[in-house]
Amino acid sequence: MAGQLPNPVWVFVVLGVCAGVLSGTLGIGSGTIIVPVLVLVCSFEQKCAQGTALAAMVPMALVAAFQYWRNPDIEMNAAVIGLIICGALVGVLVGAELASRLPSHVLRRVFGVVLMIAAFKMLIGSSG
Repeated sequence: MAGQLPNPVWVFVVLGVCAGVLSGTLGIGSGTIIVPVLVLVCSFEQKCAQGTALAAMVPMALVAAFQYWRNPDIEMNAAVIGLIICGALVGVLVGAELASRLPSHVLRRVFGVVLMIAAFKMLIGSSG
């Protein structure tokens, strides 16, 4: 696949726009959009889709966080952000190692279950 795109360029650009809009608007990780589309529409292996989504997430998250930070109506606590980052760095090292050891079909099912649980909780959760 190196040097040649597995789908037309526009598919990836449209995916990026959609993931960016939803991520910036809803604060969701763009992986919840990018991974399923890459797997189901573009026929990527689960692990390749996850790695691609993680790489794309970094610049998207930085730009969105900067936009939120510039808004005077949004209060962002640097200490909270720093603590979350510390925990996330440890967690992502463990998670990436775990993902590399699990078969793709298992990761795909776990990913689907996590998305369903999150969707269910969001739908039935309190409105406040």
